[in-house]
Amino acid sequence: MGETDTATLAPRDFDALRGLILGRRNEMPKRLAQVAAYALEHPDEVAFGTAASVAVSAGVQPSTLVRLARHLGFEGFSDLQNVFRARLRERTGSYEERLTALRKTAAQGSKDQAALHGFLAAAGRSVEALSASLDPARFEKAAALLADAGTIYLVARRRSYPVATYLAYAFGKLGIRYVLTGSAAGLDPETLQMAQPQDAAIAISFSPYASDTVEHARLLADRGVAVVAVTDSAFSPLVSCAAQWLEVAEADFSGFRSLSATMALVMALSVAVAERRRAG
Repeated sequence: MGETDTATLAPRDFDALRGLILGRRNEMPKRLAQVAAYALEHPDEVAFGTAASVAVSAGVQPSTLVRLARHLGFEGFSDLQNVFRARLRERTGSYEERLTALRKTAAQGSKDQAALHGFLAAAGRSVEALSASLDPARFEKAAALLADAGTIYLVARRRSYPVATYLAYAFGKLGIRYVLTGSAAGLDPETLQMAQPQDAAIAISFSPYASDTVEHARLLADRGVAVVAVTDSAFSPLVSCAAQWLEVAEADFSGFRSLSATMALVMALSVAVAERRRAG
């Protein structure tokens, strides 16, 4: 398909757009691939920005954004940008809206009990789905990679950060050397520059992906550090820089997502790493 071919019906939801981009990334001209990668890694910036500001951040000319949009079947950049804005509206509903939805689930009886049972049910679904979908061979490869590492760097932001702090606690108790990123002094890039090829990293992020996590995981991969990604989709920007990746998708209740399955996964991973080290 040419860069200005609009015969293909353009996708109108973000997941479909992401799938289209990833499916075509190997055939895209270099500049289109560059801005497409930027868009997937920084969707909020694309939603909020202008063509000029996005182009500057992506390191391309504004005309490249138009070329990409038309390559994907859109009329222009504004048409493409509407998909990113729709995603933002869907993903960032206010907590008051979520609480309103939660109250609606309690037809009779205690709203507190409705919330409790709703979250417990969502947690159960998440764990069951992970149990059914997790590839045991992939899990073992991730554990083996981490077991051979000198130092394990833990990279996460926002709602994924509690997972990294739990791993730091577990690794500390298990005698495994680690570095937890997330410095209040803003020194993460300097800290990550100390990583060596004999080290490894665990990077954790879920849609909407934390741009710092993606950036730091890519920095580590560029330094020859093997990255194990814990994320929610093969389309996650973490996958492209990961030596191994583990997929976990959390069910939600009234718009709130827990970390039940993710915590179970990383608990198992930390113990598996410790056991391999003892056995080795």
